[in-house]
Amino acid sequence: MNLDDYDALYAFWRATPGVGLSTVDSRDGLARYIARNPAASFQARWGDQIVGSVLGGHDGRRGFLYHLAVASICRRQGIGRRLVAAALTALRAEGIEKCHLMVFSDNDQALAFWRRLDWVVRDDLRLVSFELASMTGSPAGTGDPD
Repeated sequence: MNLDDYDALYAFWRATPGVGLSTVDSRDGLARYIARNPAASFQARWGDQIVGSVLGGHDGRRGFLYHLAVASICRRQGIGRRLVAAALTALRAEGIEKCHLMVFSDNDQALAFWRRLDWVVRDDLRLVSFELASMTGSPAGTGDPD
């Protein structure tokens, strides 16, 4: 994947229900992501139209997939499976043994897709986040000891 298709890719993501976008999905944000993870992001095309995408990357320990999306008129044709397989193959080639992803809790269609691929929905974990842009003072918050 490269930035030549950024405008079309961003428009595709915006038009795909279930894809959550933020400031890190800007052109500069995607450029940073691809620079850190050059081998595991892919898109599917039908002619000159983007009909699928996945962003794959890792932090050296675990892989992560973002923005798996397939155009609604192209679903149930194996495009999503092939995109996932390509990303996972690339991550495995880099020594990554486990991969995670995030799905909105009300996105039943996506959860069913991942279950069909034998991914495990973890009920034993909670996602905990911190907005670095809002950080003032101690990154740990109050600075109170544990």
